[in-house]
This record gives sequence, structure tokens and C-alpha cells, in this order.
Amino acid sequence: MYIKRYTIASLILIALVGWYVFAYVSQDTTAIEVFGIALPAFPVAVWVIVPLVILYIASVFHMSLYSMLSSFKLRKYDKDYEKVIDAIADAYLAKDERNHIYKTPRYQLLGSIIDNTTLFPSATLNEGTQNDKLDAVLKIIQDIKDGEVVELKKYSLKPQNALVIQNDRNRYKKGDITADNILSNAQNYNESLVKEAYADLIVTAPLSKIEQYKSYLTKESLFVVLSRINADENTLEISNEALISLISVLDLDTKDLIKISSALSTGMIPEQRMKLFDTLSDKREDAVEAYLFTLFDLEMIAPADELLHNTQSDEYLNFKAYSALKECGKNFNINMFV
Repeated sequence: MYIKRYTIASLILIALVGWYVFAYVSQDTTAIEVFGIALPAFPVAVWVIVPLVILYIASVFHMSLYSMLSSFKLRKYDKDYEKVIDAIADAYLAKDERNHIYKTPRYQLLGSIIDNTTLFPSATLNEGTQNDKLDAVLKIIQDIKDGEVVELKKYSLKPQNALVIQNDRNRYKKGDITADNILSNAQNYNESLVKEAYADLIVTAPLSKIEQYKSYLTKESLFVVLSRINADENTLEISNEALISLISVLDLDTKDLIKISSALSTGMIPEQRMKLFDTLSDKREDAVEAYLFTLFDLEMIAPADELLHNTQSDEYLNFKAYSALKECGKNFNINMFV
């Protein structure tokens, strides 16, 4: 209600009633008693408007009270509306923990649905929602998709959040952070980005860096390291002990070890390669086949036959078959037997 307008109208009405009574009804004065208390004498017109004044004061108090209660109720709706906006923003940001508390029943259902739903903004929303908070979130999401680096700290997103991962990747691609920065603070970055950083690092990094972060070594990255041994570019010098240390990080089987030997055939000198797999075969039984493969690949027939001679009759039959064919003057590629 418009209390100001009501007040003006009421005062006009009270004044008109008082004027009418004084001008056309009676100009006499009279005194009255209220609860035995004698009040001063006033014109009759004054006594007529007193109840109107009391009624006005009571009605204004009544309207003010309900206006205040209505204002409190509307304030709850306004606050819940802002919480819904926050919930939508959090849903766009794919926050893991979302639990907004609402004070009005109508918003409780809507808010609960949003808090348990993943939302993906469409391209048309990038034109604007007429809400500054949502527009800011939508711009951040689009900037990250476009490869830009944005500030996400105020949104308190976890490292495994997809936007955080992509934003960190954008920072890495732009050179704001290096592979060494990521690997030395791996707990702050997603595992996929850490592996990507290590895969990039080993292409040019010295052996000390490769060994420092060898816990992130994969089979694929190991073969990148092997390809650098005595290569024309980004040459890597590595001892057998260091190479065995790297190999031991991974869960490799016999076929993997044979592939390693094959990969080393182009870069490692034969003596070092033979020594490497001789040492490995002493440390692990599944490396014996890789050692035999290495000997036959290097045409070291005598040491290979001596090794086969000391095995059981049902062991390493493929290599024994290859050796028998060599004795008969048949030349086959050793790779056909592994």
C-alpha cells in the first residue's frame, strides 16, 4: 500500500469533516470524561475528528506491520533467486559439491534439481543472459574453450575439474608454466596433464630430469627415451644401470623387453646392448628371451647356442628352432620367431 498517499487522503478527509461540523453543525465547546478523567473543553468539531485520527493511526500501524512482513517475505524470495543464479553458475562450472539452502518452498524444488544436474550452456547463451554473474561465468567457459587463460581461484574449483584441467593446459601451451613446474607440483594438477608434461619433457630433457620424475614414466615415453640414445638430435647418453632403473619402474612382460631390444638395435652399440640384456636376464627370468633375441639379432650364434644348451628341452623352442635352421644354412629374420 502507498502509506504516503493514504496519509494525504486521510488528512484531507479529517480536515473536511472537522470543517463541516464546525461550519454547519455546531461551534459549541464541550468537555468529556474518559474513564473518570475530565478532559479539557474543545469544540465539538475537534471531538468528532479525534476518532478519525485514532482510526488513521491504527490503520497506518496495521498497514506498516503487514508491509514490513511482506517485505521480509519478498526479501527471502530475492535471496533465493540469487541462490538459484549461484546454483546455475556452479552447474555450468561443473562443481562437484553443490548444496544451496533455500528458505522458500517454491525455490527449494528448483534449487534441488539444479544442484543435482549437469548443465552445458549452448552457444546462443554467449550473447548474454542479462545477468552479470552468469554472463561472467559463460565468458570464462568460452575463453577456456578458445584456449585462453583465465583466473579461476575465486570459484574454488578442484584440480580434477574439467575447466581447471583445460585452463592449466592452456597455461602450459602458452608457456605460463613449464613441464618442470607441473611435475614438481604434480599434486596441484590433473594426472593427464602431468603425464602430458612428462611426455614432452623427455623429448629434450637431460637424463637427470628424466630420472627425477621417472615415477611418471610410461611404456610410450620409455621408447621415446630409447630413441634418443646416440641419436643425431637430442642425443642421450645413458648407462645400463640407469636404463635398468627406468625399465624397473614399469610392469613389462617378455614381449615388451624384446621390443626394447629391437628399439635399441639402431642406437646402442652392440656390446652395451648385449651387456644390458645379460644383466637383465640375471635379474629377471622373463628377460632371458629378450637376451636370446638380442644375441641372435647380433648374429652372436655361439653364445646364444650355449645359453640354449643349458635350458630344459621344452623351453625356448622358438629360439631352438631358429638355431637349428641357422645350422642348416637357412637364413630367416629373428623377428619371425618372436
